[in-house]
Amino acid sequence: MPRSNFLRTPLLHGNDPELKREEIRRYFHATLDCYEELFETLRSDEAYYNKPISLRHPLIFYFGHTATFFINKLILAGLISERINPKLESMFAVGVDEMSWDDLDSTHYNWPTVQEVRDYRNTMRQRVDQLITQMPLVLPITWESSWWPILMGVEHERIHLETSSVLIRQHALKYVRSHQNCQPCLKAGKAPENQMIAVSSGSVTLDKNKQNHQYYGWDNEYGLHQSDVAAFQASRYLVTNQEFLHFIEADGYQTESYWLEEGRSWQKFTQATHPTFWVKKDDRWFLRTMTEEISMPWDWPVEVNYHEAKAFCNWKAVVTKQPVRLPTEDEWYRLYDEAKLSEVPAETAANGNLHLDHYASSCPVTEFKHGDFYDIVGNVWQWTETPIYPFPGFDVHPLYDDFTTPTFDNQHNLMKGGSWISCGNESLRSARYAFRRHFFQHAGFRYVISDAPAKQPSSNYETDKLLSEYAEFHYGDHYFDVPNFSKALAEIAIKAMGNRPKRSALDLGCASGRATFELARAFDQVTGIDFSARFIGQGVQLAKQGILRYVLTDEGDLVSYKERTLTGLDLEHVKDKVEFYQGDACNLKSILTGYDLILAANLIDRLYDPSKLLNSIHERINLGGLLMITSPYTWLTEHTKKEFWIGGFKRDGENFTTLDGLKAILEKHFKLIQGPQSVPFVIRETKRKFQHTLSEVTIWERVS
Repeated sequence: MPRSNFLRTPLLHGNDPELKREEIRRYFHATLDCYEELFETLRSDEAYYNKPISLRHPLIFYFGHTATFFINKLILAGLISERINPKLESMFAVGVDEMSWDDLDSTHYNWPTVQEVRDYRNTMRQRVDQLITQMPLVLPITWESSWWPILMGVEHERIHLETSSVLIRQHALKYVRSHQNCQPCLKAGKAPENQMIAVSSGSVTLDKNKQNHQYYGWDNEYGLHQSDVAAFQASRYLVTNQEFLHFIEADGYQTESYWLEEGRSWQKFTQATHPTFWVKKDDRWFLRTMTEEISMPWDWPVEVNYHEAKAFCNWKAVVTKQPVRLPTEDEWYRLYDEAKLSEVPAETAANGNLHLDHYASSCPVTEFKHGDFYDIVGNVWQWTETPIYPFPGFDVHPLYDDFTTPTFDNQHNLMKGGSWISCGNESLRSARYAFRRHFFQHAGFRYVISDAPAKQPSSNYETDKLLSEYAEFHYGDHYFDVPNFSKALAEIAIKAMGNRPKRSALDLGCASGRATFELARAFDQVTGIDFSARFIGQGVQLAKQGILRYVLTDEGDLVSYKERTLTGLDLEHVKDKVEFYQGDACNLKSILTGYDLILAANLIDRLYDPSKLLNSIHERINLGGLLMITSPYTWLTEHTKKEFWIGGFKRDGENFTTLDGLKAILEKHFKLIQGPQSVPFVIRETKRKFQHTLSEVTIWERVS
C-alpha cells in the first residue's frame, strides 16, 4: 500500500465459475492482507487501546470488527453454523457511526489482546477460504446469491481500510510509525489559481438493478433515479490548502454569518480555527498525513468536514457576490459524465489518485486531468450539499438492514469521487457514501456557482412500509377494540412482578420500542435490544425528539400521515430511563445481565437458533426475577431452520408444541408461574387489510 492495480471489485458475471471462484478468493485474501498491513503503522499494542477520537472505538475494535462481520453475516445467512468466538463476535459487532445504539462506553469492554484478535482473524480467514472452496457457484452472482455475503464482507473490510486510516491519521504521533508501503506523495509546489468552468444543462440517470448489475453494490445504490440538472459553473480544481488559507486569514472561522447553525455549534464546541489535519509550529504550517507531519503542501487539496466546506462557500459568495455553494450529488454526476470518465480499469493504474494505485496520501491538484477539470474522482472525497436519501425502488438487504437506513436522517451528507485509499465498491461511479457533517474523512471539496437552489430530496416522515406498519403497531391507533399489544404486555409483566425489585428490565427484541417505554413506568432502567437498527431508530427518535412521524398506506398510492408524541402517549416522564442498543439475541454481550425482568415479545420464532438464547437466559436474570415470553409460534424456515425449531412438530408420533419445548429447556432454571394465556394483537397493512394474531404469554420465575 500503495499498490498499483490493487485488485478491483470482481465482475459478478462470467462464463467460468471456477475462474470466478479463484478471482473472489484472491480478492478476499488481498483485501485482508492490505487491511492487516495498515495496522502495522501502529507503533505498539498500546496504540490499539487508546482512542484516536472520543466518538469512535479504539482501533482494537476495528481490527476485530471486520473479521467478526464475516462470521456474523455468514451465520445469519445460514452458510455456517458454528461460531469461532461468540464473545468477540458480540463485542465487535456494532460501531461504525456514533448512533444511539453504539455502545461507546469503554468501561463495558474487556478488550482482547492484539494477538488474540490476530489469531481470530487467521481462523476466520481459513473458515471463509474453505467456504469459497466448497460452496457451489452459479453465475451471475446476484443480491440473493449465497456468495453475496462473502462479497459483502470483503467490501465492508475495504470501507474500513479507509475509515481506519482516518483514525490512524487522527492518532497521536507517538502511537504511529512510517511504513515502507505507506509513503505519502513527495510532490508539492505552488498552488494553481482556481477557475470556474461552465457545465451545460443535462440529465442524470442512475439505474442499478439488483438482478443483473455487473458489480457488487450497497442497498442505497439500487433503484431508478433520473434528474434534470440546470447549467452551472464548477471550479476547475479542488480547493487547495492555499485557497483555503485565504478563508482562514479572512477570519472565516470567527465570522458567524458564514456558518450554518449546526456548523457554528460545532465550531464553538471544538474551538476550531483551522482544518483538523493542519498543524502550526511557530509561524509555519505543517500537514498531518497518516503517519507523519510534513511541510504544508499548498497545492494539495484541503481536507475539511462539511461545516468548514460550507462556511468557505458562504464566505466566497460574499466576497464574489455570486451564488457559490457546494455541488449537489446530481451535479457531481454531470461533472463525471462531462469528463467522460469510466470505472477504474482492471489491468492499468487509475487515471486519478484512487484505489491505492499511486500514493498513501493526497497529491497536487494539478496531477490528474479529467476533461476540463482535475480530480473529478480521487485524491479526496468531495462533500456535496445532498443528504443521503433512498432512490425509488430502494430496498434493504436482509443480511444488513442497517447499512444505510440509520443515515436517512438529514444529518448525513453524501461525498462523491473517492480518495486515494478508496478501493473496490468505493471507487465506482455508483458508490453512495454519507457521513455526519462534523466527521472527518480524507475529504475536501470543489465549489459551484449556480442560481438553481440545491435540492434537498428528503422526508421527515418514515415511508418504509414495514417500519411504518410497526410504528403504527407500537404507537398508533387501536383497531377492532384490541388494546395496544406492547402496552398490554408491559402491564401484565409489571403486575406479575408484584413486590419483586424493579431495578432493571430488558426488552429483548424490542422492535420499535413501545414496551421499553411502558416498562419504564415501573422500572428504574429499561434497555431495549433489537437486531434491526431500523426499528431501534424509532424508539431512539422518540426518546431524543419526543415525536415520530410516519406514512401509512390507505389504498394504492393513497396514504395517511401520522404523528405520535411521547407527551400524547403519557410517556414523556420515562424517556430518561430507557436506552436502546443493537444486538443479536442469540449472541448477547456479556454486560447485558443482572435484570429483574426480561421480556422477549414475539421473538423466539424469529431467531436462527432460539435454544442458544433459552439455554443461557437464566444467566442474565437475577434469582427470583421473571422471564416473560410471548409468541404466536409462527415457525418459518426462512427465519429458523427446521432442525432449530423448539416445537411445532411431531416427536415419537405425538404433537410436541412450542410450550413443550419451552418447558423442556427452561425448567432447569425456571418455574412457570403464569400462563399460558392468549393476548391478541392487530397489525394494520392498509386501511382495509389487517392481521389479527394471538400471542401466547408465559411467565417464568428464575429459581436456580
